[in-house]
Amino acid sequence: MQSRSTRAPIPRQGSDHRTATTGLDLPRGTRGPARPDPRGPGNARDHRDHRGRGDAHDHREPGWPPMSRRRAALLAATLAVYLLVLAGVLLNTALVDLDWSVRLLRPYERWPRLEPLLDTWVVAGQRGPSAIAAFAWLAWRARRLGRLRPLLVMGIALLLLNVTVGAVKIVTGRLGPHYAQYVGSPELFSGGTIFPSGHTANAVVTWGVLAYLAVRWRRTGAVIAAATACSIGLTTVYLGTHWVTDVLAGWAAGLLVLLSLPLLEPLVAAAEQRLHRRFGRPPLPC
Repeated sequence: MQSRSTRAPIPRQGSDHRTATTGLDLPRGTRGPARPDPRGPGNARDHRDHRGRGDAHDHREPGWPPMSRRRAALLAATLAVYLLVLAGVLLNTALVDLDWSVRLLRPYERWPRLEPLLDTWVVAGQRGPSAIAAFAWLAWRARRLGRLRPLLVMGIALLLLNVTVGAVKIVTGRLGPHYAQYVGSPELFSGGTIFPSGHTANAVVTWGVLAYLAVRWRRTGAVIAAATACSIGLTTVYLGTHWVTDVLAGWAAGLLVLLSLPLLEPLVAAAEQRLHRRFGRPPLPC
C-alpha cells in the first residue's frame, strides 16, 4: 500500500508573507488591512479639529468659575478664624491675655545677637521690597509668555489686600507691643496701624501668588510660601513688632485673598483682553 506525503504545501512564488496571517492574497508591495484607530471613528485630523475648535454643544456661558466643596470649606473656615480673632481683640477676651503673656516675656531680650539677622529677614515680608522683586520676575515672565496675566493677578491680589487689611488697620487703630500703655489692654483706637499684621499678610499674598502662578511647581511653591509666611509672622512676634493676634489675623487675611483668586480669574481675563485691545497686542497662548 503506497503512503501519501505529509509535507505542507509550498506557497506560490511571489506571494507575500502576509497571506498566511491575513488570509488574503495581496500583491507584492501592498500593506495589510489598516488597523482601526484606537481613538474611535474619524481620522486624526478630525480629532485635532475637535480639540482645536470644540463642539458646539459644549459651549459654556461666561461667568464665575465653580468652587469645589473643599475650597469653599477652607474659605469659610479661614473667614471664621479671621472674624473670631477680630471679635476676640475687640471684646478684650482671652486672646488679649495671650498677647500680653508673650509681650511680658520679652523674647527679643534673651538672644539680642539674633536681632539684626531677624530684622533683615522681616524685610522679606514688607510690601515694598517683596513686591518689587515679585513684579520684576513677573514682568519677565509676562514678556516671555506674551501675556499680562501674571502681573494682573499679583496687582489685583495686592490691591485687594490693601483694601481689606488697610481698612481694618485704620478702624481699629491698635498700638504695637513696644508702644503699649496699659497692661492687659487691647490698645485699640489709639492711632496705631498694627492690626492685622501687614508683614504677615503681605508675605502670604506675595509668596502665595507666586506659587499660584507656578503651575508646574505649585505644591512646592505652596510649601515654600507657607514656611516663609509662618517664619515672618513668628519673627515679628519675637521682635515685639506685633501681637500674637496681629499675626493670626494677618495669616487669615492673606489666605482669604489667596483663596479668592480663582473667583477673580474672569476679572483678570477681562482686564487682560481690554489692555491688549487698547495696545493692539493679542494675548499669545502659554
